[in-house]
Amino acid sequence: MINEVDTIAAISTALGEGAIGIVRVSGPDAITICNHIVRLVHHQSLSAVKSHTINYGKVVSNDLGQDIDEVMVSVMRAPKTFTREDVIEINCHGGNQAVKRILENLLDAGARLAEPGEFTKRAFLNGRIDLSQAEAVMDLIKAKSDRAMDLAMGQLSGRLSSKIKDLRQEMLQTLAQVEVTIDYPEYDDAEDISLTALSHTAKHIKERIAELLKQSRQGRIIRDGIKTAIIGRPNVGKSSLLNNLIQEEKAIVTEVAGTTRDTIEETITINGIPLELVDTAGIRETTDVVEQIGVARSRKALEEADLVLLLLNRSEPLSESDRALIAATADKKRLILLNKTDLTQQLDRVQLELLLVTTDQVIETSMLEQVGIDALEKSIMDLFMDGKIAERDATYISNVRHIDLLKKADKCLDEVLNACEQQVPVDLIQIDFTRAWDLLGEITGESVQDELLTQLFSQFCLGK
Repeated sequence: MINEVDTIAAISTALGEGAIGIVRVSGPDAITICNHIVRLVHHQSLSAVKSHTINYGKVVSNDLGQDIDEVMVSVMRAPKTFTREDVIEINCHGGNQAVKRILENLLDAGARLAEPGEFTKRAFLNGRIDLSQAEAVMDLIKAKSDRAMDLAMGQLSGRLSSKIKDLRQEMLQTLAQVEVTIDYPEYDDAEDISLTALSHTAKHIKERIAELLKQSRQGRIIRDGIKTAIIGRPNVGKSSLLNNLIQEEKAIVTEVAGTTRDTIEETITINGIPLELVDTAGIRETTDVVEQIGVARSRKALEEADLVLLLLNRSEPLSESDRALIAATADKKRLILLNKTDLTQQLDRVQLELLLVTTDQVIETSMLEQVGIDALEKSIMDLFMDGKIAERDATYISNVRHIDLLKKADKCLDEVLNACEQQVPVDLIQIDFTRAWDLLGEITGESVQDELLTQLFSQFCLGK
């Protein structure tokens, strides 16, 4: 629990024009501070209203006594709140000025401006949620698709936390058994019993960790999306492909080579998976200064891409530029698109196949006739999601921190198994086993340093 904390306030809605703005207050003096500026229509104090009610009133400025706005004030008393402290939420008219003036008056009345993520941090420190659930709050805010939102909600509901706690409990029972053996070494078979218990538990925990890590790749893709670079020499149909995928005339399409002089970015969703599309300028040698900048940005997009869609003109023979792009993308995950199937084929497929690697998939397309788009989307799913997404209630690991901790715990358990085979003294093996237990605890925050908490919550938005 947090002791002797102050009362914090922040704007919880995005700044800008909108129907409603919300200013949130949390802490031991939340109700007292809000009483300084809130006047309910029935002239009763906020202290007198029932918990978990919403009340109509006005916010009055401290210094001038003028009405600032008509508001609806939610009163929620501890401990049944998100932070497990007294919480007040002032719902006012949207717009920059109203929420800013209300916040200024709350700060004048004694509240402190909340740090980024401080409301969620208090929820964690007060035991309302664990650390993995706290991180899920930000994932929920940043979700780019329905699938990403489902993933975040599953983690927020404690699905991952429950699995990690079960693993740690099983390990704790083994540790307790080993401690007894260390304390009472007079039994002849005590050492053997401990080695057997440690080995058996380590193997089982490794199996469970492997199951969680197996879907981590899919989880990260669902959460973060696939950075996809559309690459090709000028006038092969890159902009037409972007327009077909987003079903909008976003990029200018002409017969003139070099029309796209800068990268154009757009996000779409394919079967619940976000694709961050980057339509690049045609990569070629040019003396045009502006086009040179676009080509440089295209090369950077290529380096950062998770997936490359390499377009070739099926109606023309392979050029030196095509060969250079095939070579430059050989180490990337890519799909080869032979575009312009509506025209007579001039490209030599046999010659092309000699330049490709075994994992390359070739798809024939026509942007003019919208041919091959479905096949392209299916190929992307096959390439990144093995053709399908697991059930919505599956436990995905998408957080990089969680994945790293699971891998480190798994490595510690490898050390345990190796030591058991070599019959190393039990008290030494116990060190690696306990380290694995601690690493799993860092996922949920049961064993975590203050510096990490500060770093994690600093990434949150203000007011959350």
